Amino acid sequence: MSILAERGQARPAIPVPAPPRPVRVLRGRRGEVHRPPTRARVVAGRRPAGAPCAAPRRVPVRWPWLAALAVASCLVITGLGLLGGGSAGAPVPERTAAVSVGQGDTLASLAARFAPDSDPGAVVARIKELNRLDQTVLVPGLSLTVPVADPSAAPSP
Repeated sequence: MSILAERGQARPAIPVPAPPRPVRVLRGRRGEVHRPPTRARVVAGRRPAGAPCAAPRRVPVRWPWLAALAVASCLVITGLGLLGGGSAGAPVPERTAAVSVGQGDTLASLAARFAPDSDPGAVVARIKELNRLDQTVLVPGLSLTVPVADPSAAPSP
């Protein structure tokens, strides 16, 4: 024993170093913007429930539904075209008559007067073809050959 121990004096303890604690390395997320936290995060420790996300969630495209919608649209448009504009009326009449153009007459009004059941656009095209007209300006008193549906509707010369 030592002399200090015999006298009742305690020996000063030698500090023993503590084992080293593992160091925790903090790694941030890649691509994250370094900015100070918002007040809500500091106070509550998390984001409020109603806060919007930075990027909206993308809804996946459902290709079969999109293709079915496109096919259905095409069928509806085709059906409307066949039902709505498919009946053009009677064909352009073969009989013709010579008609004198009156004041305010147009090719469309002549077509409606002399071939009322036929398609007016087709009758106007036939009048232009019969009379070799390039322009649609009509002069009163001009004699035109027009298709007529009813022989009794044609004016007598």
